[in-house]
Amino acid sequence: MALQTVAIVGRPNVGKSTLFNRILRRRLAIVAERPGVTRDRQFAEAEWAGRRFLLVDTGGLVEGPGGQIDQEVRRQAETAIGHADVVILVVDGREGVLPVDRHVGDLLRRSGLPVILGVNKLDELGGSVEHLEFYELGLGDPTPLAALSGKGSGDLLDRVVEALPEAHEAEDGGTDLRVAVIGRPNVGKSSFVNRLLGEDRVIVHEEAGTTRDAIDTELEIGDRRVCLIDTAGLRRQARIADDLEFLGRLRAASAIERADVCLLLVDTEAGAANQDFRIGHQAWDAGKGLVFVANKWDLIEDRGPSAMAGFDRQLRERAHYLRWVPIITCSALSGKRVRKVMNLAFAAQEERARRIPTAEVNKVLRDLVARRQPPQGGRGDVRLLYGSQVASSPPLFVLWSNRPHDLKEHYVRYLVAGFREAWGFEGSPIRIKLKQRSERA
Repeated sequence: MALQTVAIVGRPNVGKSTLFNRILRRRLAIVAERPGVTRDRQFAEAEWAGRRFLLVDTGGLVEGPGGQIDQEVRRQAETAIGHADVVILVVDGREGVLPVDRHVGDLLRRSGLPVILGVNKLDELGGSVEHLEFYELGLGDPTPLAALSGKGSGDLLDRVVEALPEAHEAEDGGTDLRVAVIGRPNVGKSSFVNRLLGEDRVIVHEEAGTTRDAIDTELEIGDRRVCLIDTAGLRRQARIADDLEFLGRLRAASAIERADVCLLLVDTEAGAANQDFRIGHQAWDAGKGLVFVANKWDLIEDRGPSAMAGFDRQLRERAHYLRWVPIITCSALSGKRVRKVMNLAFAAQEERARRIPTAEVNKVLRDLVARRQPPQGGRGDVRLLYGSQVASSPPLFVLWSNRPHDLKEHYVRYLVAGFREAWGFEGSPIRIKLKQRSERA
């Protein structure tokens, strides 16, 4: 199911980034008292009342010289309108309605999209009447709020969730596996998909960033049906130069969310960059299966076993999570090992979906604790009482302890490594959740 998009728009310094951070419950967007701080759009996954969506923070919409509405205002507003399911228009309740508010309001009204009007910076909501002035924008009932303190933000989010279209699971026609092909621009993702399909069903072009959207393609491999999602190339935030690049990044993130397994393609000739590892970490953190695919291996002069061993070792040293991710070289141009990549994708999903019996979990847990006791705090012994796997895809283990908050992160990593030693889970993240339980319970 693709995540729906909620865009926050408005002129500078009305509190868009403050509201963005408030909804996410963490400080992600930079906030300052001067206008124009948010230059690049950014997004993150948000949740309210059980509904998940992608929240987009945009740069401020400004007036041009002489009070004329700058063309940039229309371009940015229309971009947000064209690719959002719901728009939040943020205005400043202390300053009243300004011409740029009216202009953006006109664009939003003509779009036909659901628009939630948030009148910000009203600290005394009970007796506030300043928001009533904004009825003139013709966008329905204004919602008074103070994003900095959080007042009124819940009411605003209730209206956002109510306005979101009904969420429907995608019709997969019995698909066995959903695979997202991810990576930086121009690493050969579309060529890889075409080679796998055996026909040109995705546009291929030498210009970096040709694929702007996530494209779903169904195919059969043996007796199994696969949905391939070819995504737009993911770049660092600072490298996104236009609206289409940003939109591609937004939809690639949505594609990762929809996938079971992600194939991270890297241009071997150009070498793996830090951004490659960040993209892989994005999929890993999302709980997806992961296969590292070194494309264009045919262009490397020394392709012997020693070269592959050195390449493999360097990758795993640079990114900790790659210690548990299968790494394979291939050539989308010649087709060499492309099918083997898909075999690894199926294997990663099988590992991701595994369930370990509770008795076996506790046997391994006891052995790990006997081998290395948890670090002891000053308030008494820290004990791990028992554990159980409570979910799969990805595997989630709950461990009960008398003092879960005293268990250090490095010890949890030790337990994860021990679980992997016992059960593998190659290509799949493992999650551990600690819970409080009395030894007498």
